Amino acid sequence: MFSRYKKPEGGAAATAPEAPKTAPVGNSKPSVAARKPSVQPAQAKVADKDRKRKERLGDIKLELHKELLDNLNLSALEHATESDLRAEIQAIVAENLEGMNVVLNKEERQTLNKELFDEVMGLGPLETLLQDESVNDILVNGPQQIFVERFGRLELTDITFKDERHLLRIIDKIVSAVGRRVDESNPYVDARLADGSRFNAMVPPIAVDGSLVSIRKFKKDKLGIDDLVKFGAFTEEMAAYLQAAVACRLNVIVSGGTGSGKTTTLNALSSFIDNAERILTIEDTAELQLQQTHVGRMESRPANVEGRGAVTQRDCLRNALRMRPDRIIVGETRGEEVIDMLQAMNTGHDGSMTTIHANSARDSVSRLENMISMAGIEMPLKAVRSQIASAVNLIVQASRLQDGSRRMVSVTEITGMEGDVISMQEVFRYERLGVQPDGKIIGRFNATGIRSKYSDRFKQWGYDLPASIFEPITTE
Repeated sequence: MFSRYKKPEGGAAATAPEAPKTAPVGNSKPSVAARKPSVQPAQAKVADKDRKRKERLGDIKLELHKELLDNLNLSALEHATESDLRAEIQAIVAENLEGMNVVLNKEERQTLNKELFDEVMGLGPLETLLQDESVNDILVNGPQQIFVERFGRLELTDITFKDERHLLRIIDKIVSAVGRRVDESNPYVDARLADGSRFNAMVPPIAVDGSLVSIRKFKKDKLGIDDLVKFGAFTEEMAAYLQAAVACRLNVIVSGGTGSGKTTTLNALSSFIDNAERILTIEDTAELQLQQTHVGRMESRPANVEGRGAVTQRDCLRNALRMRPDRIIVGETRGEEVIDMLQAMNTGHDGSMTTIHANSARDSVSRLENMISMAGIEMPLKAVRSQIASAVNLIVQASRLQDGSRRMVSVTEITGMEGDVISMQEVFRYERLGVQPDGKIIGRFNATGIRSKYSDRFKQWGYDLPASIFEPITTE
């Protein structure tokens, strides 16, 4: 069912560095270090030329953008095809460049036409990054600094905004499209782009050095369990176990830090839910991509500018309980909705799932306890822990390692209470063995040797997992 997965990870041994050559003496030629300064002025001139060229094109683009807004029939943009609109922009640009006595080469004209199209129809400088499939996150720290995350690593781009006003105009374009506003009196906002990407912005004076923008891109490609096994997120033995756990209606929490792959894992696990079941999803920002037929999706809503009309995740969850769900999936539990989530798990909605921000299985339980106390529910700690222990069956811990790779580093079962403490047993874990010279983590997945508490339940549901799945790898 699953593609074969090779357990051990690692790579070829590093090549020994070449021995340094003896430095020249006497009247030999000067060293590279001595000659380096003569190259730097030439590099500085090229960099200065590129900067001036970029500034010149930016000024021209600003002028042409004003002309486009004056000349384009904005009411007709919705019905115009992309090719017609590009042709119209190209004609207006050519006419205005001639009137401005500006001469540009072919490459500069193409760049200008594309950027102006992005300004009118898209999100300006951000449009290129939104269309780049390799980019996961876009992080803007003021108008002159835009970072992206590719393959788990952050890198600085050469894309910039003209100035803070340009950046604020793009932010306002995004938030006004979804009926929100952001200004000094309301300096931060959450929104969802048309393609489903998650958007957050904070503007001055709260953002000290210029507006801060974060965009978590919505992945159009649905990653399944086979894909995650192929990418090394976990093994096919772990996938077989997780399939049994989800199909047998265990209540699952996917725990992890920001960007660790929680939502991706939740999406993949949901593929094991039977197509005949009714599933209701509740999210702050709709990101889940369930493939089942019978899915009802809900999204919370913040208050409007008058402070009214807010619909919280807890409101959605309470209503969901009246809609005859077989399973409830909460995109992320982070507040008082935890009470209703645990009650749902305890009162006939087996197989429910959610994600939570925590660094380990034990930490995720502590987070649940804290959220219950912050919700204003006065319960003895033992009663709170008893509620958690009876509601949650399985915690899958996701982590992003320092080399950018994402791994399911632990699969832990909650087995009940021992006195006042919630008892757990780890079934699978990721063992780090070292680091390659290029920084890549060397490691392997391993069973702990503990037989699953739910083995009998799996067998009753038709999932008779072989005992070898729970046997650890032994090294000679």
